[in-house]
Amino acid sequence: MATPPAIVAADDHEVRVTSPDRVVYPATDRTPEVTKLQVVEYYVAVRDGILRALEDRPVALERWTTGVHEGITLATGRGDKSDAFYSKRVPRGAPPYVGTARVAFPSGRPAEEVCVTNLATVGWCAQMGTITFHPWPTRSGDNDHPDELRIDLDPQPGTTFTDAVRVAGVARELLEELGITGYPKTSGNRGVHVYVRIEPRWDFVDVRHAAIGFGRALEQRDEGVTTRWWKEERGERIFVDFNQNARDRTIASAYSLRPRPGAPVSTPVTWKELAGLTDPRDLHLFSVPDRLADGDPWAGIDDTAHSLEPLLRLYEESGEGEANYPPDYPKMPGEPPRVQPSKKVASHWDDDGNRVAD
Repeated sequence: MATPPAIVAADDHEVRVTSPDRVVYPATDRTPEVTKLQVVEYYVAVRDGILRALEDRPVALERWTTGVHEGITLATGRGDKSDAFYSKRVPRGAPPYVGTARVAFPSGRPAEEVCVTNLATVGWCAQMGTITFHPWPTRSGDNDHPDELRIDLDPQPGTTFTDAVRVAGVARELLEELGITGYPKTSGNRGVHVYVRIEPRWDFVDVRHAAIGFGRALEQRDEGVTTRWWKEERGERIFVDFNQNARDRTIASAYSLRPRPGAPVSTPVTWKELAGLTDPRDLHLFSVPDRLADGDPWAGIDDTAHSLEPLLRLYEESGEGEANYPPDYPKMPGEPPRVQPSKKVASHWDDDGNRVAD
């Protein structure tokens, strides 16, 4: 006999959780198994932190509807078949309390995405199999001008979380020299993210250029950093993934679970705590709610919005110009050729990065 639905209170609403005892995360040697009901209860327990990360933002949903089990892969493209997938449109059957926001993808196609305006929306998305929330860096009233710069420090093969932590410390020094306050969090895997609140006066192209400029300046300070887009050029270094600031590119939110064994959480930390952190797997569904009860390291993130101008100057001063966009984007002005450097034949490309017809 099927287990009857459970009811979880989420502020002024109740969320109906079907199949509450379905195992979402199998037990590991570090954590017990996690059920669907526990996932919903986790998101309710981290209320203030998850709302600070998601509220009034369009959100794509990373849904693992049958759980995070061995052999299940995440579909990343249209037509891919998998039990795990992204929802970039509001799922069918959304209750009346679930808000929406209209967004435009790089192709120009519009869509209505979930827009979190209350805790019940977070709970309902978790009931629908959402493990990770991917918010836009914009508010729903203006989805063309980000209010958030995201610095993604991504360890490449041969590097570790400890390397990312060290580079994050260098990034903090550079930000502070520019008069900018950054807020760090673990990625929930091996990386580190640093967020900066910015004035919503610049478009996605500008914000991405700011991330490129910052990454190039960081590269000059630390030989263990790279901004090379092509993997064959990165080496054993920490990659500053500037394209996470392009339109419709998103990062797991603060307090989001990640689809990895042990139910790890992308967890906000203080700079001091980050410097001493050796194993981000200790920050998981069972441990993070107690941390948040003692105070959120990101409680002040909305107090100050910074100008992007110092970072845009770094981009101009680098003298390197535009960098490659992801392959699914339209060809952008000034973009280098979309071909691996080892396969590039100079005579096949013009000065604007366009293929010359044979």
